[in-house]
Amino acid sequence: MRNRLMWASATLALVIAACATASPTSSASPANSCVNAGAAHHAYVVVEHLSGASIQKCAGFAGDTIDGASLMDQSTIPYQTQTFSFGKGVCSIDNEPAQFTECFPKNKPYWALFIETGGAWAAAQTGYAAINLHDRDALGWHYVDAAVQNPAPPPLAKEP
Repeated sequence: MRNRLMWASATLALVIAACATASPTSSASPANSCVNAGAAHHAYVVVEHLSGASIQKCAGFAGDTIDGASLMDQSTIPYQTQTFSFGKGVCSIDNEPAQFTECFPKNKPYWALFIETGGAWAAAQTGYAAINLHDRDALGWHYVDAAVQNPAPPPLAKEP
C-alpha cells in the first residue's frame, strides 16, 4: 500500500510539473526588463490567449518609431505568419494555435489586432507590419472566437 501511495504521489508530481512547463499561455510579469532596455524608447507587445491568459513583452528602440514586424521580432514572442496578396497575416502567436493548416480558417478563432496609444486601445486599420509605434505604444493581440463580432482588446500594457 505504501509503495502505491509513493508511486501515485510521484506520478501526480510529474503530471503537475509537465503541465506547468508545457503551458503555452503562461503569464509573463510586466516587471520583466525590456529587450534593448538601454534604448531611448520602448514599445510593448500584449498577447491575450483564448483562455484569457496574457503575456506582455517590451522592446527598446533608438529611432522615433518602430514598425510592428520589428517589434514582434524583438519581443521574442514566437509567432508564425503567411504571406498573402495584402501582406503578412499572423497565424499563430505564443504557440496558439499550436498547429494550423490555414492561417484564417473559416469559423475558427483568429488573432484580432489592436494598437494602444496614450492608454487606450483601438482596432488596427492595417496589418501589423505597416503599423509604426512610438515610445510607450503597444501592439495588442487577442485570440478570439470567429463568432465574436467586436472583440475586446487585450489588457493595457504595463511599464516594467
